[in-house]
Amino acid sequence: MKNATLKEKDRQILNLIVENYLKVGKPVSSGLLSQKKRILDSPATLRTIMVKLEDMGFLHQPHTSAGRIPTDKGLRFYVNHLFATVLHDGGQTSPFGGEFAQEKGDFDSLLVKASKVLAEQSDNLGFVVSPRISRIQFRYLRFIKVGEDRTLVILVTTFNMVLTEVVKTDIYFSQTELDGASEYVNQNFRGKNLQAIRDHLFRELPTFRRSYEIIVNKLIVFLKTYFLQEEKEGRIFLQGAARLIDKPELFDMERLKILFQNFEERAKLANLLSEFIALDRVKVLIGSESNVPDIEDCSLILSHYGTRNQVLGSLGILGPKRIPYDRIIPLVDCIAKQLSHTISHHS
Repeated sequence: MKNATLKEKDRQILNLIVENYLKVGKPVSSGLLSQKKRILDSPATLRTIMVKLEDMGFLHQPHTSAGRIPTDKGLRFYVNHLFATVLHDGGQTSPFGGEFAQEKGDFDSLLVKASKVLAEQSDNLGFVVSPRISRIQFRYLRFIKVGEDRTLVILVTTFNMVLTEVVKTDIYFSQTELDGASEYVNQNFRGKNLQAIRDHLFRELPTFRRSYEIIVNKLIVFLKTYFLQEEKEGRIFLQGAARLIDKPELFDMERLKILFQNFEERAKLANLLSEFIALDRVKVLIGSESNVPDIEDCSLILSHYGTRNQVLGSLGILGPKRIPYDRIIPLVDCIAKQLSHTISHHS
């Protein structure tokens, strides 16, 4: 029975149960289903189908006399069914294009805006994972000394957005040396990224002329330090945490507290979400599917954004499993496409 294929009637009943549960949050009975104009079968026939769906792991009965609620497996079946109907290609105009267009070159401000729109439009927690600077192709790079052990990296991307990050180093740099390193990088590696620079310097170090030796050696040390820092400090922009707290009926509040503690460990969360970046337009992780115990009461709806040639990061929404998937899936898809469009066409 557990491996049986669902018949059309079974699929219809399961999807209807999920739809009703998402709206009211209560077990759905055969009597309620029989009242729906979409269902012509008797309550007895519906109960038989519901028992079969329960045996197959799609439904759960909280109490003997209660109706059924969908399991994570049942929600997964419903979501998979939705994808074909709620994601559309074509000439639809995004209602959020104007908001993104207001940002003038500051990449972080653009990502903050995207996370805010996600939170406001979904009434849940919106997030955007910032790409690692080391993976972004640059048009111009500048190193500026801002302290005895701190250097500011200013990177202008090939899509004309500006990113900045402060790197703490144990090696002393004068501004003159940093200017020399900036000039060397811009002359030799424009259009590449920091990873490519690091790999090239390691590979070609013995061939450098003596005049470049000091700069190159210091630049290698700097890049080593930067990559270690970047690994520990993944950046994620979060908006709308209070929106989850305002829904105590949908969450175990103790687990929600743990969840927000984990949000403070942003590098860990950013790395986790980055692992889910895929070629799929939108990915939905329901409950235990994320393999993160603290969000088993939640669903993650996420997608990726980037340029025409490179995936830069992920974005999406974290909310209860009882989230309106038919509205949230196209919302995440729309924001991801609009953010990518803004980045790719920025000038």
